[in-house]
Amino acid sequence: MELDEAELERMAGLLEASGRYRVLRKLQPRAAASAAAGPSRNGLFVDVETTGLEPGRHEIIELAMVPFTYTLDGELLGLGEPFHGLREPSHPIPPEINAITGLDDAAVAGHVIAAEDVQAFAAPAHLVIAHNAAFDRKFLELFCEVFTTKAWACSMSQVDWVAEGYEGTKLGYLAAAAGFFYERHRASHDCHAAIELLARPLPKSGRTGLSHLLDAARKPTIRIWAENSPFDLKDLLKGRGYRWSAGDDGAPRAWWTDVAEPDHAA
Repeated sequence: MELDEAELERMAGLLEASGRYRVLRKLQPRAAASAAAGPSRNGLFVDVETTGLEPGRHEIIELAMVPFTYTLDGELLGLGEPFHGLREPSHPIPPEINAITGLDDAAVAGHVIAAEDVQAFAAPAHLVIAHNAAFDRKFLELFCEVFTTKAWACSMSQVDWVAEGYEGTKLGYLAAAAGFFYERHRASHDCHAAIELLARPLPKSGRTGLSHLLDAARKPTIRIWAENSPFDLKDLLKGRGYRWSAGDDGAPRAWWTDVAEPDHAA
């Protein structure tokens, strides 16, 4: 017997009301954009799956871009039609990447993502967001020049999820804590999940995640490089929020972190 949506929600409500169950609902992508009463901007949420962690050495095998419009104070107005593409790399996909993404050589065989198509799709965006932008940005700036001309923001590091009561920043964890699930580690689904998180009011502040992100992204930051640091300090550096740069994109081969301008001296 097939149950309708209303009956399913009634059953879920009964389970939750018992205090013994917590029901996760499958993510339903948001509707198309509505008209804004005031000024609005074009956002673009991006996610890549790659053959490894090092730009210049490893390659993009999947790219998703979901355009959206938002108000200056961080209200999501709605979504546009997404871009999704697969790409065959020059070397076989490693087994560990297949295990994470579900993508194998057969799935991407013969597929191409044209840089000119990406350029045209991303051109209208005022702001590009990724969940761990430090990773996606390096790959995309090497792949298509349009991304070097855009302002970037990170939904992982520029929203204080811990202060809002979450215990981590990984996308799958944040989604489950917010009460929904989705098919993880596929680029388009990751985009929709992150947008949903940014669109919702956060549990403590009551402001949307996007509002918090915009505030953080508008503040000047300074990048600090810990060049020539001894190997045995790596755990200390990681604990203080530093990330490793392999130097493939012309940056130093060293640990780095971004800090707010007032924190530079400290």
